[in-house]
This record gives sequence, C-alpha cells and structure tokens, in this order.
Amino acid sequence: MIVPVVIAGGSGTRLWPLSRTHYPKQFLPLTGEQSLLQQTLQRLKGLAHDPAIIICNEAHRFLTAEQVRLSEIPHSPIILEPEGRNTAPAIALAAFKALETNPDATLLVMPADHEITDVELFLKAITQATVSAEAGKLVTFGIEPTSAHTGYGYIQKGQALERGFTVKQFVEKPDEATAKRYVESSQFLWNSGIFMFKAQVYLDMLQRFNHDIFQACFHAMQSQQDDLDFTRIDTSAFLNCPSDSIDYAIMEPLTAQQNDAVVMIPMAAKWSDVGSFDALWQLLDKDDEQNAIRGDVIAIDTQDSLLLSENKLLATVGVKNVVVVQTKDAVLIADKNNTQAIKQMVAQLEQKSRAEIHQHREVFRPWGKFDAIDEGERFLVKRITVNPGARLSMQMHHHRAEHWVVVSGTAKVTINNKVQYVTENQSVYIPITAVHSLENPGKTALELIEVQSGSYLDESDIVRFDDDYGRE
Repeated sequence: MIVPVVIAGGSGTRLWPLSRTHYPKQFLPLTGEQSLLQQTLQRLKGLAHDPAIIICNEAHRFLTAEQVRLSEIPHSPIILEPEGRNTAPAIALAAFKALETNPDATLLVMPADHEITDVELFLKAITQATVSAEAGKLVTFGIEPTSAHTGYGYIQKGQALERGFTVKQFVEKPDEATAKRYVESSQFLWNSGIFMFKAQVYLDMLQRFNHDIFQACFHAMQSQQDDLDFTRIDTSAFLNCPSDSIDYAIMEPLTAQQNDAVVMIPMAAKWSDVGSFDALWQLLDKDDEQNAIRGDVIAIDTQDSLLLSENKLLATVGVKNVVVVQTKDAVLIADKNNTQAIKQMVAQLEQKSRAEIHQHREVFRPWGKFDAIDEGERFLVKRITVNPGARLSMQMHHHRAEHWVVVSGTAKVTINNKVQYVTENQSVYIPITAVHSLENPGKTALELIEVQSGSYLDESDIVRFDDDYGRE
C-alpha cells in the first residue's frame, strides 16, 4: 500500500507579502477556498493508501495540524522539523517512520505547495509509477512543458520504457535561451518535485551517496516522542544534518552512475509550483482585459495584471503587466515579468530585521487569532478571536498591563485564581505580573479588544504556567 508523504516545510518567499516565514504559501488559499496544503491532501481521496506522513517546521505545527484536521485525511502524527534541512532529510525522516509499521512501504512524496488541476491524470500517473517503484526503482514525475520556463528544473528523457523513460540527466534552472532549446527538443520535461519509491530503497541510496544525512536522520528518529498530534525528533541530532535536496543528494549522482535506476513518468496534469506571482496570475480566472482580480479592486485601462487587495480599496489606472498586492501591513508593486526578483527584496527586508518578513498583522494561534490594529510608543491594540471551547495559556507579563473589552460572546477570565465571566460591552483589567488566563466557554467565537500598555509590548514578554498546546 502507498504511504503518502507530504512535505509542508517551505517558506514561499517569492510570494511576499502574501506568504511570510510564519505563514508560508502552503497554508494560503491562493487558487481557491482551500489552502494548497489542503488541496494536496484532498487529491489523496482518489488513491488507496495507508495513513499519510506529514512533515512540517515546528513553527508551523498548529497551522498544519488544523488544516490537516479539516481535510479529514487519515494520517500519522505530524513529524516536526526543528529547522528546515531541505527535502532529502525530510524524506529520510518519513522513510524511517514508515518502516516502523511496514517494512515494504512505498512512499509517494509530494510538496504541500503545488497546484494540480487535473487530479484524474495525476492519479493515473501514480498508478503507472507504482509498478516501477515496487520493482525497486526511484520514480520521478516530469511535467510536459508549456513554455520555456526559467524557474523550473528540467529532466532529460533517456531510454523509452513500457511505462515512462529512464533519466539521462537532471538540469538545474536554465537561462531563457537554454530553456527554449530544451522545450523545442521535446527531450526535456519540468521537474515536478514529486517522487515515488520504496522507503528502504531510498534510505539505501541515501546511505550510499550522502552518509551524513542518513546518520543524522537515523539518530534524530531514535529518540522520537509523540506529543499531542505531533512526533518530535532529537533536535541536536537533526541540527547536525546537512541541508540538501533529494535531487542533489541522490537523484543526480545515482543517474550519473546508473541511468536505469531512476524512472521518469510524464504527467500532463496541469501542474504548477505556484512559485511566483506570474505563475499565480496564470492559474486564476481573468476578466476581459486579462486581469486576475481579488478583493475590492477598481481597474481602469488596466491589462494583463494581477491585482489582489486584502482589506482596502485598490484602484489602478493606465497600467499593464503589473502585480499589485495589498495586505494589512504591506503593499507590493512589481513588473509581472520580473517577479522572480522578489526574493532579492525579501533578502533586504531580512537584513533590515523587518517584522513584515516573518508574520502578517493578523496572527493565527492554536486557540484562534489576533490582529494588531494599532500601536504607539507605550500601547498596542489587538482584536482577539478565541475559538469555541479554546483557552489561552495561564500566563503573566513583567512589563505590560492589559485591558480586555468583550465585543461578542462570553469570556471566562481567571486573574490570580479568581474566576469571573465577562460578557458583551463589559471589560476587565489585568495588572502587570497578575497570573491570568482567558477561555471561551461558549459555542460561538469570542471577540474582544485588548489594549496593552507598558514599557515592553513584545510577544516574548509571556511567562506561561499552564498551556493546553504544549508551548513553553
């Protein structure tokens, strides 16, 4: 039986300001009502499989768990990476996990942040690949190219097989002239980043070509511990692991030595890695002027553009081939043909230690979310939403006091062991150093306004005494 492996650890920096390091693109509903992660999981419903193995960064654990829960896909505890180490180590963790219950497990490895429109053709390609994977081959899936794309890696066809082709070589992202030559030759396909192979075969190849990664992942899994919905691995062992992709760590050296060990299955399933705003524009529905529009937008004399507004009126006049993205805390304006350069702009933001690189103004927590709507030198105002039945940690602050005003719902508030219920249009004050917690005992969302005042208003000024979600 196939074991799906969903890798959900990417950062998606090329889609800033939509995608942030604390809320990357796989969790965003970019092409529909569901996020890319949820769409990836939904594709599995047409496939007979064992419980899926999902891998994510520890910082994204609650986002991942909630979206996986909503997808209703059978899965093992989510493996948490202390830090990202690229795809080769992530797949190794999944392989070790799968072998614990099935020594003959066949893995179907999929990134969580890709779009596949034709699910039927995707499942057909998986069925074709299964025979080769179960015969001990490493299978990769090549996408029939529709353009000379410079943002994708390429795979060159080798010998034709009954199902697919051997692989002659893997090629990194080419320049435009080379990409055009590849597409015109009909011998190159886009590298989808989707793979299928037996778990043990993968580990054998990893031990052969990259022993350091194998050893680090082996030791990291030796002291794994289940924690709520998650599997935690040995942090120090995993942080010693080199960072490398499966292409560099295994596929390229294996193909160079033994070109019949890797099989490529062509897949014409309308695939995209949604790796740029140009790619997103191509996926979205467009108006008569070829504009892809979302949100409150008025476009006059505007063509071939991507116009996304989160919460304000966005108006354009007399522009063409641009990307305009408005979020609550940032605006991006870019030439649609040069969106790959957004990574350079993100690097500058990181050098300046800008908070906008990491999180949105609206921040999600396992109990709900908050939106920092205003701030000054010694105050911060938040709109807080607490899910039904959820509770914030029992905590205190050294540097700030808080004033809560309930807008809707009922709040169960504990301050220094005293419990009180606060309802709509009522308020409560939490002094500095008071030990307190907030709970929603109702059946609907609790909405309140929080006004913080003090000398230090950062989230790091939280001392937790008790937490339902295992946070320190």
